Amino acid sequence: MQIVQTPNAPAAIGPYSQAMIANGMVFTSGQIALKPSGEMVEGDVKAQCTQVLANLKAVLEAAGSSLDKVVKTTIFLDNMDDFVAVNELYAAAFGNHKPARSTVAVKTLPKNALVEIDAIALI
Repeated sequence: MQIVQTPNAPAAIGPYSQAMIANGMVFTSGQIALKPSGEMVEGDVKAQCTQVLANLKAVLEAAGSSLDKVVKTTIFLDNMDDFVAVNELYAAAFGNHKPARSTVAVKTLPKNALVEIDAIALI
């Protein structure tokens, strides 16, 4: 196993890695709307989701992967009413590539984020 670390995404805010590589796959930690500097993105779910997807892309690229090699994602939403807005940004980021996905509503996310996304991808 190999730890993935990149300055192009926010550092882990707890005892975990941005991602781990194992057996030709990368498993990302959940990405929230922190800028690489560690500041939380202000604004609505669209602004936050845009940063989340940028973070996810940066971590995947640091691992030698990319969004088009993602096999599975999980989206965590603070409010399921944001599903349509997040879905539009997600669809734009992934284009014609459509990985398997789960979307769940949760009571609270770290740093009171509105959206969090993790991924499993091929290297």
